[in-house]
Amino acid sequence: MQFATANSKQELEEDLRFSPRFGADGLLTCVATDVLTGDLLMVAHMNREALARTIETGEAWYWSRSRGELWHKGATSGQIQTIEDMRIDCDQDAIWIKVRVGGDGGACHTGRRSCFYRRVGGAAKDGSIALEWVEQE
Repeated sequence: MQFATANSKQELEEDLRFSPRFGADGLLTCVATDVLTGDLLMVAHMNREALARTIETGEAWYWSRSRGELWHKGATSGQIQTIEDMRIDCDQDAIWIKVRVGGDGGACHTGRRSCFYRRVGGAAKDGSIALEWVEQE
């Protein structure tokens, strides 16, 4: 799959050609939300191959920075993310996918529904920043 290349800021922001801008590391940030609830599930990254496979298959593929490999979300957990809607931001360097999640409906490798299960709270007694648990359904 070949992606277009924008020749100007105007073309990048206003043209209808898909011209994703991958960072110096070859990655594009991807935000995944639940299509039914709007809940934020996870933030991950896609390289060219992951983005192409996502478009071709209709299921989310990512690039694992920690493992250095392509990752089909849900291949082992059953939490397949089926794409219902995909959007690119104004300067085409971030993707937002709205997904239906298979399996137990979770998205986080810890077994939680969302990767965002802690809130940044106030200062702890030792001066560090404390985290607080967030209830998840």
